[in-house]
Amino acid sequence: MAAQPKRGGVSLPERRSAGKPESNILARISSSPIVSRGKQAACDAAFVSKKLLLSTGKAAWIAGTTFLILAVPLIIEMDREQQLNELELQQASLLGARPTASVSK
Repeated sequence: MAAQPKRGGVSLPERRSAGKPESNILARISSSPIVSRGKQAACDAAFVSKKLLLSTGKAAWIAGTTFLILAVPLIIEMDREQQLNELELQQASLLGARPTASVSK
C-alpha cells in the first residue's frame, strides 16, 4: 500500500536530519558567547528596571500618605490663622483703632 499524497496545501521541504552539524549562520550567531552575554545583560536590566519601578511606586505611596497626614492639616491651620488675622484687622479698622498687627499679603 503506497502512501497517498495529501490534497491541496503547500508542500514544505523535509527537515534536516538531527545528526548533521548545523551550519546555519543564524544558529552559529545565536549560540555565540557574545549573544548569550547580551541576553543575560538584557535580562538583568529588565529585572533591575522592574524592581526599581516597584520600589519607586512604594516610595511615592509613602511620600503621598505622609504629606496627607502631616502637611495638609498644617496648611489648613495656617489658612485659618491668616483668615482670623485678616478678620481682626478688618474689625479694628471698622472701630477706628490703629491696626496693631502687621498683615503680609
